[in-house]
Amino acid sequence: MVKNGFSPRRSLLFVSWDAGDFGNVGATEWLEGYLSMLHLKAIAYFSLDQAVMGDDVLSAYTSPLLIDLLDAAIRQVEHPKHAGQTIYNQAEREGGSWRIMKPLYLNSGAYSFTAFAGVPAVELRFTEERAYPFVNTPLDSASRLQEVLGGHLGVTGRSLAELVGEMVLRLAHDHILPLRITSYAQTVLQLSAQLNKHSAELQSRGLSPQWVFSARGDYSRAADTLQRAIDYSDLHDPATAHFYNTRIMRVEYYFLSQYVSVVETPFRHVIHGRGDHTLSALSEHLALLTSDPGRFDEKRFRRQLAFFTWTLQGAANALTGDVWSIHNTHTY
Repeated sequence: MVKNGFSPRRSLLFVSWDAGDFGNVGATEWLEGYLSMLHLKAIAYFSLDQAVMGDDVLSAYTSPLLIDLLDAAIRQVEHPKHAGQTIYNQAEREGGSWRIMKPLYLNSGAYSFTAFAGVPAVELRFTEERAYPFVNTPLDSASRLQEVLGGHLGVTGRSLAELVGEMVLRLAHDHILPLRITSYAQTVLQLSAQLNKHSAELQSRGLSPQWVFSARGDYSRAADTLQRAIDYSDLHDPATAHFYNTRIMRVEYYFLSQYVSVVETPFRHVIHGRGDHTLSALSEHLALLTSDPGRFDEKRFRRQLAFFTWTLQGAANALTGDVWSIHNTHTY
């Protein structure tokens, strides 16, 4: 493509890390050095650590922002084990392509980029039902992997490379970044349903979930409004494209809580992170109202709810371009 005159609109950076088996030390060290500029320049990160561990099932541990991009790519690439069938077709036959998309996990090579730096990331891996037994042992070698895969190592690697290529090509070349900016509205809607279920109990304790409902509505409307504006704009105009892309590429970053210390709580993302400020911690605490009411801590819950709400409202305001503010009569 380059020989034929193609030039990407955006840069591609190829990196290789050390100390991946010790908590992704190499990647995290690099992130710490470039953290201040990443949310202004980095669009997405692809992790290919242990990418070929089989030739049967594709797993994509991913930020929701990349789901549409991934869905489009698996419809284009042939499955390495089933000639004539795309990865999408094969997944649908085996119970649904949604099984491919999985949440980021702590030991993933992609995790730190999203949870620590606020950059949409995905880790792609081909596996099979019987786990490859030699990884991280002296017996691990290309020839042994080739043997376990029945000679399919080359074709599996090619399928994965084509899959990444399809996604990277769009990220590097499309006028507007193909990220699903509305994805987190659905995630927070699930929390709203949980809060609604316990609404009477919370109010009896003097706790109002109204701020969360308001912030979720603001984010949902902001994302929908931005998407509609993009759909009806002249995306070939450089100034217009730059304006929208700047908003889109900061969505993930604005889900990093500004209310916890990056030193004490490095994984500040309220959806994918680790700590008391996260959606998962809030949901687990809320569940105590049913399972063990005596362990429910109202003071802690107020703090959790406030931190999550402020972060979500900040993301909504950032998406619309407003200066961060909340004008609300509810108090915690």
